Amino acid sequence: QVHHMDAHVGGTYKMSFRNFGTGSSHSFGGEYVELVPFEKIRYSDRFDNPNLPGQMHATISLRQVSCGTELTIVQEGIPEVIPVEMCYLGWQESLVQLAKLIEPEIPD
Repeated sequence: QVHHMDAHVGGTYKMSFRNFGTGSSHSFGGEYVELVPFEKIRYSDRFDNPNLPGQMHATISLRQVSCGTELTIVQEGIPEVIPVEMCYLGWQESLVQLAKLIEPEIPD
């Protein structure tokens, strides 16, 4: 769920994820640090849960290639209790969901 999103440098966002199987959720938010249209999104990220301390930073770089867009994601400052593999899996799941929203279904 997106609670608010003010996408400009210095703007903030607040979101939460819910596990529909267990009902548990966690919320997080941060600030947009750098926005370069068609090239880069950099933002800070902090969980509301005190058991997930610290501030993270994510940098999403976009590069036009012959067959679409190359996407590179770098996350820094991930809390030690979160396995890096779970971050990778989370991004993969999010990108699959994004593809479902934006890829057209063209009937035969």
